[in-house]
Amino acid sequence: MTKTAFLFPGQGSQSIGMMSALASEYSQVKATFEEASAVLGYDLWALLEDGPAEELNRTEVTQPAMLVSGIATWRVWQALKGGKPDYLAGHSLGEYSALVAAGVIQFVDAVSIVAERGRLMQQATPAGTGAMAAVLGLEDPVLVEICKQAADGEVVACANFNAPGQVVISGDRKAVERASELARQAGARRVLPLPVSVPSHCLLMKPAAARLRELLLAVHFSDSSLPVIQNADVRSYADAEQVREALARQLWQPVRWTETIRFLLDSGVGRCVECGPGKVLAGLNRRISKPTTVFALNSRDAIESAMQTEDDDE
Repeated sequence: MTKTAFLFPGQGSQSIGMMSALASEYSQVKATFEEASAVLGYDLWALLEDGPAEELNRTEVTQPAMLVSGIATWRVWQALKGGKPDYLAGHSLGEYSALVAAGVIQFVDAVSIVAERGRLMQQATPAGTGAMAAVLGLEDPVLVEICKQAADGEVVACANFNAPGQVVISGDRKAVERASELARQAGARRVLPLPVSVPSHCLLMKPAAARLRELLLAVHFSDSSLPVIQNADVRSYADAEQVREALARQLWQPVRWTETIRFLLDSGVGRCVECGPGKVLAGLNRRISKPTTVFALNSRDAIESAMQTEDDDE
């Protein structure tokens, strides 16, 4: 039987009104946002619906918004008696959604954690001093070497290995600019500066990671009901302390998404389901493995189609 992996997106998939369609069909969506708003102390649903976009794109707001969107979608799937996946994974921030779905972290705890995670990340670098850029069309080892050449005493590194030929670099603004120019000279198809407020997944986030680890130590972690493949090591952990360590390191180490999807494929996964708004991960997964069946649960029709393939596979 074909195995299924549920995948949760991170920052970058957010947009005003991104959960409106599902909320109009399923009561679980607004109920989940109401639960999170009580923790956050502000109306997250109103912000998601009405904006402004500048507020939603602040990392300390984006992170709970994406976490809650993923879990709201997951709760809809559960309410409809959708099948239990064989694996869970999340892209960067999405790893927290995966751990909630696996029962490792309580939802209300995760909302608090990711809101503080966003604040810690924002505080780690002064505004305007960091940057990220997407580089398309270069082999991973070539870009790794370019980052080493461009550093010149500053920080720049490959932050997200999203798909073959699609990598995000992160670090000090000037170093990212130098690496971007070297990437163009090396034949990159495109180099796109990203509209982000913090340079994630590089050494500039190490101080934030140390503080995040302290925060995680104060939160109860349960045994996982499903294997969650974590970004930092491309493996799952049963031990709570190992999960905490992997989450802290994830903040300054790269997101190994290409390896994660290939690990899942090698483990027998033939169906991937993106659980959250948009379809960013679905697009990446098709670049990594075209034969894989991929669904993005961003509408009633999409959810019904995904459930139908389960029926067909039985």
